[in-house]
Amino acid sequence: MDELSRQVGEHIRRHRLLRDGQPALVAVSGGVDSMVLLHVLQDLALGHGWRLTAAHLNHGLRGRASDADEALVCRAARRLGCACVTGRADVRALARRKGLSIEMAAREARHEFLAQTARRLGIRVILLAHHADDRVELFLLRLFRGAGLAGLAGMKRANPSPANARLRLARPFFELEKAALLEYAAAREIAFREDASNASLEIQRNRVRRELLPLLRRRYQPAIDATVLRAAGLIEDAGAFLSLEARRWLESRPGRPFRALSPALQREILRTELIRSGVAADYDLIERLRQTADRPFSIGPDRRVRRLRDGTLRVERSAPHAFQPGRVEVDLSARAGRVLFDGVELSWRRVSGAQARRLLRSSRLEGEVFDADRVGTRIVLRHWTPGDRFRPIGMPSAVKLQDWFTNRKVARAARRALTVAATAGGTLWWVENQRIGEEFKVTAAARNALRWQWRRRRRPDAAP
Repeated sequence: MDELSRQVGEHIRRHRLLRDGQPALVAVSGGVDSMVLLHVLQDLALGHGWRLTAAHLNHGLRGRASDADEALVCRAARRLGCACVTGRADVRALARRKGLSIEMAAREARHEFLAQTARRLGIRVILLAHHADDRVELFLLRLFRGAGLAGLAGMKRANPSPANARLRLARPFFELEKAALLEYAAAREIAFREDASNASLEIQRNRVRRELLPLLRRRYQPAIDATVLRAAGLIEDAGAFLSLEARRWLESRPGRPFRALSPALQREILRTELIRSGVAADYDLIERLRQTADRPFSIGPDRRVRRLRDGTLRVERSAPHAFQPGRVEVDLSARAGRVLFDGVELSWRRVSGAQARRLLRSSRLEGEVFDADRVGTRIVLRHWTPGDRFRPIGMPSAVKLQDWFTNRKVARAARRALTVAATAGGTLWWVENQRIGEEFKVTAAARNALRWQWRRRRRPDAAP
């Protein structure tokens, strides 16, 4: 047995990722990490009695290249004597329907395919090829997005599948660097395919991998990978401790008064309560609740939450009468069109991505241009409602529209009547007189664009 296989086998045994004689699904994309995972696990399978099935989802994003990935995985599985299951998904259509980025839609489709396959085959464990380099990149990406302790702790060795909590995801390469996998593939002459999209600097993860991390290693900290992983481990331990203390405090109330607790423990208690109540536990909401008792904060069109002085959260119904009613669904599949919504006249024209890029470089552009494929062909026009989130261009993550209006000094009376546009999945991509949505900007990769213009026929309603 070679050294890498020995390390992987020991990691699986030590952390109980897979029991002897247990069937498992191996997610294989065709990249070097997943192809090495399939070979290493099949080498170990005989000694442990594992029954492995390779699973590959063709995302249909790269035409013949995607088909070649699928063919490679099938050939490798046959040579290794391993069962293989493949599937196909229209990721672009899923992204349009749900208002997701291509990357998020691909992830959702992949997890759903793996979960459905595992359930059909009676398998409870899905093995993934994530490695230490992935963990470093994820830490930095989440840091840029303002993640809290739970997010910065990063991925786990094992965790429930996001598509089915009864299934377990396990990562045998959790502690291994990609360099070791590349070396193993070269020594064993394992064929793999490189996804061309991994070279695109339009994708933030690729910029972190290809630009930021090399710069950090060269100019700031040669051991940045080990430093980041150590920090993630410390954060995970601290987060687990706070989570335990929060649960103990919630179970023992009335104990120490909420106001006497440390800010870190207060935040974790509120985060736990919000999650239990089915409310998104974002940092800004937690801080408002932590610092102010008995004041309600909007969390949706007709809901609000407030913290009592003893630390208890109350989710309540609220009257949405202060916000402008009305919404209209618009079909953008035509080449051009026009619609009037509550005093705002909006028009659009579909153009090529190249035309849109020329418009952006010129001084003649009136209105805005968006990536039409990301916007989709069906949208909703409506007014802002409490709880709306929006990611303005240039921002690292989404913010509450209410906070954005406050920071931009948009008058309360005017903001309630402003028109917003959302995808069919509910994601905001345009807010009247504000920045465009970051995920919907026209990039070098955009093939189709939407030229969007508007004119308000009357001033926004000044309702209180």
